[in-house]
Amino acid sequence: MKKFSTIALAFAFPLAVSVSAFSQESESTQPPALSSKCSFLPDAPDKHVVVKGDTLWGISGRFLQNPWCWPEVWGMNKEEIRNPHWIYPKQIVYFDRANGRLRLANPLGDGVTGVTKLTPQTRSVTSNGMDAISAIPNNLIEPYLSQPLIIEKDEFANAPRIVAAPEGRVYVGRGDKVYVKGDLKKGTSFQVFRPGTALKDPDTKAIIGYEAVYIGAVKLERTAKTEDGVDSFTIVTSKEEMGVGDRLVPIPPTPIINYVPHAPDKDIAARVVAVYGGVSFAGQNNIVSINRGSSSGIDVGTVLELGRYGKVIPDRTNDKKPIRLPDEMYGQLFIFRVFNNISYGLVMQVTDVVSVGDIVRTPVK
Repeated sequence: MKKFSTIALAFAFPLAVSVSAFSQESESTQPPALSSKCSFLPDAPDKHVVVKGDTLWGISGRFLQNPWCWPEVWGMNKEEIRNPHWIYPKQIVYFDRANGRLRLANPLGDGVTGVTKLTPQTRSVTSNGMDAISAIPNNLIEPYLSQPLIIEKDEFANAPRIVAAPEGRVYVGRGDKVYVKGDLKKGTSFQVFRPGTALKDPDTKAIIGYEAVYIGAVKLERTAKTEDGVDSFTIVTSKEEMGVGDRLVPIPPTPIINYVPHAPDKDIAARVVAVYGGVSFAGQNNIVSINRGSSSGIDVGTVLELGRYGKVIPDRTNDKKPIRLPDEMYGQLFIFRVFNNISYGLVMQVTDVVSVGDIVRTPVK
């Protein structure tokens, strides 16, 4: 199976229980049976030694029919899924066949291994933590984590805007000044964008947001002194020239995504809104947006199924009356950025191309 690698997601496990204690626990514990979709692969290995470049998705795929079942086979609750944990290279993931669970082991030296239950502990991010394995490919989604992707309608209307440039210039670049009007909410560093494609809900046809075209970043130099005055900014980075009418959003903190891939808590019925970049089709490792977000219960790490509505065709055995074929599910989508009514996901394994309007739903267990 293809290995995947991403952002900071992980588990910290205390170095503890011996092999004998692990064996005793295995004999006495009788966890509930896994759902059929969360079953182990018939050729699942007895163990896997974690190496640099591994990902949670890739390791899960060595053992499980569906990688998003990782929390179920570890017996994790919702809070454990959300807390920052780490799995590091050289640790060993064991398949506890007797109980249908996975266990983590830390090498202790001299050939001795300590096998531990999943006992998450919050851990601060250190340079050492940077070696932790991640959930999905880092390089594929990093550009989309800190730059604005979606500007929702209310946010666009209220965003501070560039109203003028020195000497009446129309466009300016790095090192130049710009003058801004609007509520900065005590912010000093901002990203600059202009609205791009309007995103319409495939069901209602209503505009649910605008894809943001990232232009650069500016830093506050001097605040307005009068009510009708303007704030002065300096352009610190510029992908292209800025101009009057471009909008500002605060620069967000560097994100650390620490969610385990998981199915949503509730049934999600969504549609693909757009393929990022303005093209019509997507494949594996491409980015797509869907018409559901945090207001529908989606969070970072949610895994959804991709599919296509069944075709309506004539029944050639009965006067060609129309019949509808079943919906065909063809892949999985990992959500990594969530807005109120829109989410962005990375297309994982697929057996077909992803098209605008395709079905996105909760995986069936």
